[in-house]
Amino acid sequence: MRTLALLLALPVTLAAQQSPPPPLPQPITAIKAGTLIEGTGAAPVKNAVIVIQGERITAAGANVAIPRGATVIDLSGETVLPGFIDAHVHLAGRTIGDGDWQHSRLTEMPSQLVLLGAAHAQQTLEAGFTTVRVVGSAHFGDIALRNAINAGWLPGPRIVGAGISFGIRGGHCDETDGLQPDALGHEAGVEEGVANGIDEVRNAVRYMIKYGADVIKICATGGVLSLTDSAGLQQYSEEEMRAIVETATLLQRRVAAHAHGTAGIKAAVRAGVTSIEHGSILDSEAVALMKAHGTWLVPTLLAGVSVESLATAGRLPPPIAAKALAIAPRMRNSFKLALDAGVKIALGTDAGVMHHGTNAREFELMAKYGMTPMQAIVAGTLSGATLLGKEQDVGSVAPGKYADLVAVRGDPLQDITVLQHVDFVMKGGAVFKRDGQVVGRSAAGVP
Repeated sequence: MRTLALLLALPVTLAAQQSPPPPLPQPITAIKAGTLIEGTGAAPVKNAVIVIQGERITAAGANVAIPRGATVIDLSGETVLPGFIDAHVHLAGRTIGDGDWQHSRLTEMPSQLVLLGAAHAQQTLEAGFTTVRVVGSAHFGDIALRNAINAGWLPGPRIVGAGISFGIRGGHCDETDGLQPDALGHEAGVEEGVANGIDEVRNAVRYMIKYGADVIKICATGGVLSLTDSAGLQQYSEEEMRAIVETATLLQRRVAAHAHGTAGIKAAVRAGVTSIEHGSILDSEAVALMKAHGTWLVPTLLAGVSVESLATAGRLPPPIAAKALAIAPRMRNSFKLALDAGVKIALGTDAGVMHHGTNAREFELMAKYGMTPMQAIVAGTLSGATLLGKEQDVGSVAPGKYADLVAVRGDPLQDITVLQHVDFVMKGGAVFKRDGQVVGRSAAGVP
C-alpha cells in the first residue's frame, strides 16, 4: 500500500517539478516630462510623470508619484508627446529621384529593396514615427518588414501593411505601366497590382489578406508618378470599388483609396472606403460627402511639395513633371477646404516620394495651410491611430497604451518645426534614441 501511494503521488510531484517558474516582474520606468502633450488635443500638462511597466503605460499626469525602485528618465527640460503616426508611407523601395528609381523594381532584386526598406524603417523610427501604415509594396515587402520588426530582428516602427496596392490595367497601381507587352513574358495580374472587374477585385482583396495584408489599398484614379495616365481621371468604377469594400469588410479590413480627381473621390466615398489618400481636387460636394460618410482624408502635403520641387529642378520626366506642377497647388487648396468643412484628417506623407526620416515636415505644412499646431499634432497621433483602428494601443499617452513616446527641446505649439528634431524615442518601453543619439547603433546613411 505504501508503494502504491508513492506511485500515485509521483505524477503530482513530477508535474510540480515541471511547472514553469512564475514570470519575472516587468521593469518599471518613470519619465519626468517638463511638458506633456497627450495627443488628444487637451491642454499641455506641466511637470508630468509617465510610469511604464514593461511595454505599456500604467499612469501619466501631473500628480503621479514615481514608484520606488523605478528607473528614472529625466526629460524635465523637454516636451514629451506620443510617438508620431504616418498613415501613408512606402518603405521597401527607392526614393523618388534616387538613381534609376523608375526601373529599380526591374533592375534590383525584391530582397534588395526590402533590405533598403529596413534602413528606411530605422530612419523613420529615429524621426519619432513609431507607427506607420505602408500603403503598397511590391512582392509584399511591407509585410516582410512588419514581420521582421515584430520578431525583433531589426528596429522600426509598428507597421500596418497593405501588401500590393492594386488598380485597373494600365492605371496608376499597375507596376508594368510604361513597359512593352512582352517585358514580363505575361500580362500583368494581381501580383503586379492589376485587377479588373468585380470578380478580379474580390479575388485581389482575398489574395492580399491571404498573404498578410492588414489594410487594402486601391487606386481609384490616376496618379502623378505614373507615366501614361491622367492624375485626375477616375479609373475604378464605383461598382468595382463597392465590391472591394464589401469583400474587405467581410474579412475585417479597411480600404484606403488613392484618389486625386473629384469624380473618383466621390465614387470611392460612396462605395464606402475608409480613407481618401491625397484628395487633391476636392469640391464642396466631395467634402460634404466625406463628412456625411465619416471618410478620412490623408492629404500628403509633403508629397505635393516634394514632386513640385523635383519638377521645378528638372528631375522628373516631362509627363510626370507637368502633372506634379498642376496637382501640388490643388492639394493645398483641397486640404483647406476639407479642414474648414470638418472632414476627419490624419497625417500622411507619402514618404518614399521624399527622403525617409523627414516625415515630420508634414506637421509644418499642415500648420502652414490652416491647422493650429495642436490640430496638426493630433492629426499625427490620435487621429492617425483611430484611422488605423489602433487607438486602443497607440496615439496618445494614457494608461494601458504602448509606451510609444517622443521628446523634443522647445514648445511645438509655438514652433512646430521642433518636431523635425526629435531628441528622444521610445517604442514599447524600449529606448531607441536618447539625447539626440541613436541607442546601440549608428544612424543609417541611405537614400
